[in-house]
Amino acid sequence: MEVLSIKGFKRKNQLLSLCGLNCGLCPMFIGKNCGGCGNGNQSCSIAKCSIERKVEYCIECSDYPCERYQHIDEFDSFITHRNQKSDLEKSKEIGIEKYNLEQEEKIRILDYLLSNYNDGRRKSFFCVAVNLLDISELKAALRVVSDNKELSLLSKKQSASYVVDILNSIADKRGIKLKLNKKK
Repeated sequence: MEVLSIKGFKRKNQLLSLCGLNCGLCPMFIGKNCGGCGNGNQSCSIAKCSIERKVEYCIECSDYPCERYQHIDEFDSFITHRNQKSDLEKSKEIGIEKYNLEQEEKIRILDYLLSNYNDGRRKSFFCVAVNLLDISELKAALRVVSDNKELSLLSKKQSASYVVDILNSIADKRGIKLKLNKKK
């Protein structure tokens, strides 16, 4: 598959990439190491295709899902790809505006987790958790955390571990592993 640098390729929506990644929940984007989808300096065959077909999101293409989407969710990069196709479907079903509102809420939750419970080793974990869990599940986890009056007595490492355990417990009930699935 040809991958070209697409100079001048820009996108308005930096919360949902054209291929279905939630850029606002990516550790590379958060760390300012990536400008998100369509910042003009990335190499991406999907971006080139979207320019040629004049679509803002792959799901708008008559050929979606095409061969580029075969096995796209098997492995992760810096961000999880597991919900890539279902997130595109959801954005189509509820509309981009509503989808973006949900993403903005997830970003606020992620910011809270990173600001309060990142012991220096949890950024990727929290990004994956917020990406894969529903907002209602994340809010339930935050309620458990805020209800624990003894949490403030714990070290940063202990409180981070406590929050990770809560999120993993919620994920386990749905059979979700909150870990990037890397190629071996």
